[in-house]
Amino acid sequence: MRITQEPAFVLHARAWRETSLLLEVLTEQHGRLGLVARGVTGPKKHVLRAALQPLQFIRFEADLRGELGRLVSAEAVDTAPRLQGDAMLAAFYLNELVLRLAPRHDPVPELFAAYGDARARLGATESLAWTLRRFERDLLEALGFGFALDVDADGLAIDAAARYVLEAEVGPRRLFLDRGRSERAGAATGSALLALAADVLPSSEDLASLRLALRQVLVHYLGARGLKSWDMLGDLRQLRADQ
Repeated sequence: MRITQEPAFVLHARAWRETSLLLEVLTEQHGRLGLVARGVTGPKKHVLRAALQPLQFIRFEADLRGELGRLVSAEAVDTAPRLQGDAMLAAFYLNELVLRLAPRHDPVPELFAAYGDARARLGATESLAWTLRRFERDLLEALGFGFALDVDADGLAIDAAARYVLEAEVGPRRLFLDRGRSERAGAATGSALLALAADVLPSSEDLASLRLALRQVLVHYLGARGLKSWDMLGDLRQLRADQ
């Protein structure tokens, strides 16, 4: 099957053989695709090679035959965000999430749109943590794993003053005061869940409570292997704590 003039975001690119690249891209109409870009690492192919870097928004043509397609042509649609430090690590995290959870050859237009929005926010001044939490919410929803954030697993309205554990299969489960400290550390505040449901930036304390709560949901679908970016983030936090 020939794909023509297809917009896509490049998620991953790695060298293959002497002059080629293996690509993973996210498209709106065909989902996540694996592509082979042959002969793009030579000295005269620097423009094309630059268009095939992670985060780049491209328009491409390819022949799909089996699991991997053959890239015929590609051009950059815009300039990818120039990211450094934490923002670059956040972008790596977004890409890894999509690579691990989005199935190949299964179009999810909502995920394509959510990725585009998050990519744009990474290059802006918005809170990186808020950008990541919104994308995690949108990714889970787009892939059919989402749940209501304004009512709990028992159908009761979320109490802004309470804390909740997020269970992948049922959603928020209220955490009562007799639970252990470790369980409370992984719980989100009710006010944070309500803010995420309304897409309104919560306070810094509430925003911080969403990180581990949402990670528990993602772990359920990722399995025991987790993400490389989580290890990198953990190492970075430890390095900063030691300084």
